[in-house]
This record gives sequence, structure tokens and C-alpha cells, in this order.
Amino acid sequence: MIATGGTWTHERVEQLKSCLNAGFSCSQIAREIGVTRNAVIGKIARLKLVRVQDALASQRERRALPSAPRARIVTQHQILKALRAIPERAAGEPASGGANRCSLLELGQGKCRWPINEPGAVDFCFCGDQPVDGLPYCAPHARMAYHSPARARGVR
Repeated sequence: MIATGGTWTHERVEQLKSCLNAGFSCSQIAREIGVTRNAVIGKIARLKLVRVQDALASQRERRALPSAPRARIVTQHQILKALRAIPERAAGEPASGGANRCSLLELGQGKCRWPINEPGAVDFCFCGDQPVDGLPYCAPHARMAYHSPARARGVR
């Protein structure tokens, strides 16, 4: 039933377009024309055809989008730039001195993930202080973890 070789004649392309406009699925069109479903999908893509329902749905979505506020994407670079702009003492340094330290099992989303001591040591734990929004570490540990190579060498 499925034809091989040069299967896309002018008549089949016209049949594809009419079936697509009638709302048939790709499987239904493939059965109607006598080709595979993938052949139908590929031909639709190559001809840049659009289903009538899909076109109407995308127009409705486009009309609805401007009314919804867009989420502001904040990059890690912007977070670190703002962190470096805050004087170190105002950012809460020095660290809390270990009051919030926690184990791996106690470590959660709202805790600094900076490891204290070597893994496997008896007193190994994590900082546990309040992290900077968008980063896994508190302000003092974020300063230590994220620094540019120039800052590491002391070049300004």
C-alpha cells in the first residue's frame, strides 16, 4: 500500500494540502495518500505549510502574550556584579561563625552550600547561612567562589 520512489507528484501535494486544510492528522493523510507519516511530516515542513487550526491557535496565543508580564531573567553575572557593588561589611561579613552549620541531610534550598572542612572528616558540614538570591552560597562564600581571574591576581 505504501509507495516507494518518487512519491510526491503534483496531485499528491495538492491532496496533502487539501487534507491538511480539512484538519486531517498526519497519520490520516499518510493513509489517504499512500505514504508514510514521516514523509507527510517532512513534506509539510519543506513546503512550510501550516494547519488552519494551528495558525488560529498561534494567533490567539500572540494576542494573549502582550497582556502577560514577562519574567525578568537575571543572569549570574548580574547577581555577582551587584554582590561586588555591596561593601563587604554590609554584606554580612564575617560569616555567622558556624551558628547555622548543617549536615548534608539538613541542607536545603534556603541554605548556603559551602562545604566546611574536608569531606569524610568527622566535623564535615555545610555553612547553612542564608544564600544570595540566585546563588547557592551566602555573600562571603559567593565572593570566594566567584571571582574573575584578574581579581584573583590582584589586578584592577
